[in-house]
Amino acid sequence: MPEQVSVLIVGAGSRGRNYAEAAERTGHARVVAVAEPRPEAREVFVAQHSVPADGVFEDWRHLLDQPRLADVAVVATQDKDHVEPAVELANRGYHLLLEKPMATSEADCERIVRAAEQADVLLAVCHVLRYTPYSRALKQIVDSGRIGDIVSVEHLEPVGWWHQAHSYVRGNWRREDESSFMLMTKSCHDLDWLAYIIGRQAKKVSSFGGLYEFRPERKPEGAADRCLDCAVESTCPYSAPKIYTPYLDRPDKGWPLSIVTMDRTAEGLMTALREGPYGRCVYSCDNDVVDHQVVNIEYTDGVTASFTMTAFAPAAHRKTRIFGTRGSIDGDGETIAVHDFLTGPEVIDPGAYGGATAADGHGGGDQGLVDAFIDAIRTGDPGLILTDGRESLDSHRLVWAAERARRTGTVVTL
Repeated sequence: MPEQVSVLIVGAGSRGRNYAEAAERTGHARVVAVAEPRPEAREVFVAQHSVPADGVFEDWRHLLDQPRLADVAVVATQDKDHVEPAVELANRGYHLLLEKPMATSEADCERIVRAAEQADVLLAVCHVLRYTPYSRALKQIVDSGRIGDIVSVEHLEPVGWWHQAHSYVRGNWRREDESSFMLMTKSCHDLDWLAYIIGRQAKKVSSFGGLYEFRPERKPEGAADRCLDCAVESTCPYSAPKIYTPYLDRPDKGWPLSIVTMDRTAEGLMTALREGPYGRCVYSCDNDVVDHQVVNIEYTDGVTASFTMTAFAPAAHRKTRIFGTRGSIDGDGETIAVHDFLTGPEVIDPGAYGGATAADGHGGGDQGLVDAFIDAIRTGDPGLILTDGRESLDSHRLVWAAERARRTGTVVTL
């Protein structure tokens, strides 16, 4: 068993930085190399993790001419750029920790899975919701048979009004042609999580939804194209200054402020909002992904689930209701209320592990995933990883099927 697992980070953005920090927090991993094209982001990362000079690269392709530098490659580039580094680094013997979604096409997802299988390396897709203490406790209750057989599930993802504006209206995931559709970029987590909890194969899916609010025709009278120039900014919940200024007072000044500007001062923020994409009016952007969607799924033996994603809520943990033949469960991402039809109600608290967003580590899911992956490498036990490449490919295929159903107004059979 190696004392230390060596880690290469491909893409030193928000997620790459988070996984690097989580890996070093395990006490069993060390970041030894990084590939990042942006000079400032690269320099900050190198200084934070003391990456040696021979482990610093502007482009991941430069790694292909080097001997293997690490045990693990964390691929955390933009979604559309996942496939090439994942395939090439797997071919060179790197175990892969791959940010979700795997890729932006089914064919590219298949390429990644095949490459990992042929190279005999571990592949874990970052479905972090499986790894929260809350999810583990909920799964244990379900698998114990306490509520009998699951018959139906209601699951809600409250994205959050400001998170939608930040990531999916102004940000990197606002356009399908630059990333992918909303259900894939945001909610592949959730359809994967439902598969994990329910433990059945999806058979049919339907879906409805669209872009309701963040369109030019919804722009308030008198609104400008930028928040800093806007006469009605003070009455707009999506005001960029309102969203980002409070983060200047946080000790870490991290996400989402870290995405807006590297200069995390009041002056730096105002410059970014005046000149960059995050200061645009949410009604004057080039976004096209949906802001609300429902998905209905039928699993084997007629078990059903409904999933709702909405921008129009506080950013919070997912909410889930599970209905079984001997009891039901209400979960809010923090506590689990079980109503046993024989013995009555009980509230179970797995412990507080922070908030639901990336800034809070997704309720312990980020660290739980990295802990499991590093331990799997150290011990040679792939069973510590809760979803392999093929399982992730199956849940991604369900996401594509749901989006086809939404676009065509049909029920899609898998």
